[in-house]
Amino acid sequence: MAKRQKNDPKTNWINDLPEAFQTYLAGRNLEEVECVIPDLVGTSRGKAMPSYKFNPKEPIFLPVSIFYQTISGEYVDMEIKNQWVEEDIVLVPDMSTATAVPWADDPTLQIICDMARRDGPALQIAPRNVLRRVLGFYEEKGLTPVVAPELEFYLTKPNVDPNEAIEPPIGRTGRRGVSRQVYSMSAVDEYGPVIDTIYDFAEDQGLKIETVIQEGGAGQIEINLQHGDPLVLADQVFFFKRTIREAALKNGVFATFMAKPIRDEPGSAMHLHQSVVDKKSGQNIFSDKDGNATDAFYHFIGGSQKYLMQTVPLLAPYVNSYRRITVEGQSAPSNLEWATDNRTTGLRVPHSGPAARRIENRVIGMDCNPYLAIAASLAAGYLGMVNKVDPRPAAENEVWEVADALPESLNAALDLFVEATDLHDVLGEEFCRLYYDIKRAENEEYQREISPWERQHLLLNV
Repeated sequence: MAKRQKNDPKTNWINDLPEAFQTYLAGRNLEEVECVIPDLVGTSRGKAMPSYKFNPKEPIFLPVSIFYQTISGEYVDMEIKNQWVEEDIVLVPDMSTATAVPWADDPTLQIICDMARRDGPALQIAPRNVLRRVLGFYEEKGLTPVVAPELEFYLTKPNVDPNEAIEPPIGRTGRRGVSRQVYSMSAVDEYGPVIDTIYDFAEDQGLKIETVIQEGGAGQIEINLQHGDPLVLADQVFFFKRTIREAALKNGVFATFMAKPIRDEPGSAMHLHQSVVDKKSGQNIFSDKDGNATDAFYHFIGGSQKYLMQTVPLLAPYVNSYRRITVEGQSAPSNLEWATDNRTTGLRVPHSGPAARRIENRVIGMDCNPYLAIAASLAAGYLGMVNKVDPRPAAENEVWEVADALPESLNAALDLFVEATDLHDVLGEEFCRLYYDIKRAENEEYQREISPWERQHLLLNV
């Protein structure tokens, strides 16, 4: 059976798949192919089919309306011509992203697809294309950004009733996880089976993990990824989110990427390390030949301070996101100040040699869409370099309360985002208009909700 599949002209493309997938397949028949795209949330949507039905050169279609929904699945009426015609969008498999689905019962392949209009142009509202658009601006300047994301998430007891509080899981000792055990190796070992499954799934997919640590929250883990091309790293975050969820479920617990899932516990961030390389020389443009910081370095910081303030809805996309970035946010800065090796600032410059000089964006929540958050962060730095925006002086002490604090709510953040015309030019006007409308609708939907806190404290007391 496997021999017939290998010799079938319709499935010869299987032989060209990456080495990691060939090792995972181990001579078995490939049963299913998943053609997936990241939606506005950053989760997988797409189509699955038997492997014999898949041909990389044949078009696949999805309705554009998958981008017209809020996180709850509600459709939003917008000022889009013929919105509810729901035209089909062409999915173009990017075979460089092909990787295993190791949690599937049968050998399965997943492939991220690019999205284009039927008449040819790329779909500008697709998150992967938004990031590509930003990278194009760097390309025009002969520059290549380099990023390294850090992924924080919680393992939790399965939460089947949304009205119940989220709780840490039971570990190998039989005890519920406790917080404040940051960097504890025994705390990581407490959830060893989940971590081992993540490693196994990552190996099957050819995904590389730099380090794994216990973070400050009860059941909170951090996985760091190797630095590299922003689009490749965004794809990896996209894959890792699904991988981590599946590894947790396989071991009887939940994994959540909510920014603030548990009251009085630290939030979860996607810290992003960023540098920029000159394409011709291969040198980091943040350092000069003598190893000193350059104007480009300072202007990238200045742009981050000015323009990230206007892109907060891409970094903190939900009402829950703003419970993390508070003054009492426990290593979640509510500011865009900068300093060297200062974790109370939203922009941190880690200690490094000149070749590795970089800027860490610490305000991005783990609930972000990685394509959009990376695009927003790089767009802010790009505009800073192009417009030569000088940063404020570096912070010399701990930073808690500042005059220019991040917005305290999604509503306030959207007010800044809608006026950010320079950023709209870089991110794409069509995308920004759509994103604004969707997030406004989500916020209005949330405002109609009655929370358990209101029922607990107001029902009989007011």
